[in-house]
Amino acid sequence: MPTSPRDHRPSGANGESPDGANGRSPLGGKSRGRWRIGTPLVFAACGSLFLVSAVNSGGNDLRPGRVTDMASLVRSESANVEAKQERARRLSEEVDELSAQVDDAQVRRTRAAARKLEGPAGFREVTGHALTVTLSDAPTELRSDAEDINRLVVHQQDIQAVVNAMWLAGAEAIMIQGQRIISTTGIKCAGNSVELQGIPYPQPFVVTAIGNPEAMQQNIDNDYDISLYRADAANPAIQIGWDMEVEESATAPAYEGLRDLSYATPLTS
Repeated sequence: MPTSPRDHRPSGANGESPDGANGRSPLGGKSRGRWRIGTPLVFAACGSLFLVSAVNSGGNDLRPGRVTDMASLVRSESANVEAKQERARRLSEEVDELSAQVDDAQVRRTRAAARKLEGPAGFREVTGHALTVTLSDAPTELRSDAEDINRLVVHQQDIQAVVNAMWLAGAEAIMIQGQRIISTTGIKCAGNSVELQGIPYPQPFVVTAIGNPEAMQQNIDNDYDISLYRADAANPAIQIGWDMEVEESATAPAYEGLRDLSYATPLTS
């Protein structure tokens, strides 16, 4: 039978291929041996990389999609922080339940003393007469045409001035954006929002204090920094937002944020 060029192989003395039996290269066995060793190593290395990526990601996307606007970023970060705070709250409840099972006289005395401080520390709900102050940025058309918008937007010091005046007037509890704040709560700017306990909130900024409305209003009226803000609010060229309202009743929820303190420590030589 005639053979095609693709089928033709030169033969040796016994009809075998000069390269070895059945036409296979004498190096074929060594090549297969290397593949038998190398293939498992490659798979093991890939598995290690997947494991390292999973651990480093912590369940998050290592290559998240681009955030196209500030509002999306605020919502994303707020949801992330709120999830962590909810987990911390559950863990705190578990710790409290386990601590309650300890039957020791000293522990009971310490726990009773701690319960007496829960109210002043902000860990209990408070209801009563209230004063609400709302601060907001100037209208958009004024901000878009302004060369310097510093006086047209609310700053953290504006909110802090209102809060301080309320504390000085004997406020029992204070909320910002509906969130209970305590003595360790930091108020800071985060772009065009204000960050409270790691969560950014957009304007308008609503500050509500439980206490004597007349005393708080008098303190606010006499505060120098707030008077400058209110003068800008009355200025037609600025019109930064200001509103103050007495409420017959309001409820401040118990503080549920993180309770650990973060502070600097000196470096040791």
